[in-house]
Amino acid sequence: MNRRPLQFPLETPRCASALCLCALAWGSAGFAAPPADWPYEQHFVTPASGLVKLSLPAQTLDAARGGLEDLRLYDENWTEVPYLVERPGPAARITGAPKSFRVSLTANSTVVTMETGLGQPLDGVTLETPARGFMKAVQVEGSTDGHQWQTLDRGQPVFRQPDGPSQLHLSVVAGPWSWLRLTMDDQRTSPVPFTGARVYGCAAEPVPTEKLPVRMGGRQENPGESRLTLYLDAANVDLAAIHIQTPEPLFTRQVRLAAAQVSEDAIREQTLAEAVLYRVGVDGLPAGSNLEVRVESRVPSRELLLLVRNQDSPPLPITSVSAERRPVHLVFPARSPGLYHLLTGNNRCPAPSYDLAGLAGNFKGVPVSPLEISAPAGNPSYRAPEVLLGLLQGGAPLDVSAWRFRKEVKLNRAGAQQLELDLDVLARASRALSDLRLVRAGRQLPFIVERTSISRSITPVAGAAQDPKHPQLQRWTLKLPRPGLPLVRLVCAARSPLFERRATLYEEVADDRGEKYRRPLGAVSWVQTPDRAAKDFRLTLDNPPMSDTLVMETDNGDNPAIELGKFELFYTATRIRFKAQPGEPLFLYYGNPGADAPRYDLSLVAGQLLAADKSEALLGAEELLKNPSWREAQTPGTASALFWGILAMVVVVLLVIIFRLLPKAPPG
Repeated sequence: MNRRPLQFPLETPRCASALCLCALAWGSAGFAAPPADWPYEQHFVTPASGLVKLSLPAQTLDAARGGLEDLRLYDENWTEVPYLVERPGPAARITGAPKSFRVSLTANSTVVTMETGLGQPLDGVTLETPARGFMKAVQVEGSTDGHQWQTLDRGQPVFRQPDGPSQLHLSVVAGPWSWLRLTMDDQRTSPVPFTGARVYGCAAEPVPTEKLPVRMGGRQENPGESRLTLYLDAANVDLAAIHIQTPEPLFTRQVRLAAAQVSEDAIREQTLAEAVLYRVGVDGLPAGSNLEVRVESRVPSRELLLLVRNQDSPPLPITSVSAERRPVHLVFPARSPGLYHLLTGNNRCPAPSYDLAGLAGNFKGVPVSPLEISAPAGNPSYRAPEVLLGLLQGGAPLDVSAWRFRKEVKLNRAGAQQLELDLDVLARASRALSDLRLVRAGRQLPFIVERTSISRSITPVAGAAQDPKHPQLQRWTLKLPRPGLPLVRLVCAARSPLFERRATLYEEVADDRGEKYRRPLGAVSWVQTPDRAAKDFRLTLDNPPMSDTLVMETDNGDNPAIELGKFELFYTATRIRFKAQPGEPLFLYYGNPGADAPRYDLSLVAGQLLAADKSEALLGAEELLKNPSWREAQTPGTASALFWGILAMVVVVLLVIIFRLLPKAPPG
């Protein structure tokens, strides 16, 4: 193929040298048609030759791999064009202690005066204090010389709640403030001791953001926490922040933003950001608010989790959520005007290596071109390999003779599957789930375990159990549907308005000799007052129970008994992810204490499985495959009876043997 000479409009000497090097770095490989290993194609038209900088649409990022290793650019003749990817992001903030820090008290206020000591503009300060349980309105003033002061803001709140969220950061109008003066209003509350501060330099240049649509999914209420599922418009975006909208007039909440990520051969929820959201009014001033969670992290999937810690407050109503992402720029030398193609979606290709990395500094001043890029469409030349073919073919054969239980897995459609484990599986499988196996036609189907933060509840059969010998002790027995449940939390409601008790939770189990003992599961102190809004009592289990009967005990001393009800126990939902299609029966096997954890190559493609559109699989009825051995059949409540029964049999046998060995009496 004959190439035309490179023609670029050279506006500066720096651009001219950069383009010459780009021309030398240009690869010579060409195609008469689109490469067949890329499933998605987009196109755009450049009106002129020269350096071009594009902002990649979120759809492109969604179709490509997380690091854009599969992104390829071609001209209208299907000749590969080298490019650079530029990801604008905020620079690391310069922070430090102020050069001087002075606190003075007046009749109605606390005044903090500090010399910032920063040689650049600043836009924030965070105060330090040992005080707990306060809320103050702050007036912020700035100065360049320590004499002439300019009011920057009034009524910004700082607060700290006992055992709750705190907000000690103050935003400052960006400027070269060598001095800051913060005046806390003490007219209605006592002064608060402030012991230090941190000042924050601002970025030299603002970093652009683009809007990213967000859809609110399901919402689940756990004890003291709301869990919202958010669906982004695309995966693999550099998320800058999310913003919530709520009609609640006054509130404070700690929130955490998380995403499911592959870690240690399992899917776990990884925290992306934490923040304190609030809308508070201080001393009659207009309410100050923060409804933003700063993220600055790349999100590999479309699904996010927003966890709102309510503590004893009612769940926070959230009407909508919006998001901002950082743009991703594609910079390349267009050798001629015309049509260009973007290809994405190849999960097997290596990342390209172009000789343009050294020119990145020359491309920073190039403006972003307002060119329209088409939506991803199917590549007509694409030869579709079977996605995750090895997963559908299955793993190694499995002898299931050692497994005691199985359940059929029911699929709704082909593709990526998500299956939540029920109480039967969680109770009978090993604690580490090392004995789980998916089996179809005698062969294993690879899967990956997903540990979630979702709480599921069960309601035990509760009853009072008084001890006549110790009338000051008050006990409740909690009967579970089966032993061995992986419980993590106990919640109940109090009907008594005023009391202070220490509650302990335990179970009675038998040791190897059949002797019963108390196995502690958790303990907590509980103070209930009439002015406390929440009447729920929560106890976190230190150990999961072994038996199906729990006992909660309190010592009333000389006080009247307390009334408790509405007992609930919680466990954490666990899922498995796999790929399958309807066909021959698929079974989940469990109940083999001697099985080692499986090792599948699925971890190599777990990221793809995580990002795929999933279907909810269901479990059928439990099937008992073999009776347990004598040792497996022992439950904590039956070991003692069996021990004494066997001991009695041994004694009887010994007595018979001794009786036969005794000499017979001589005949009379």
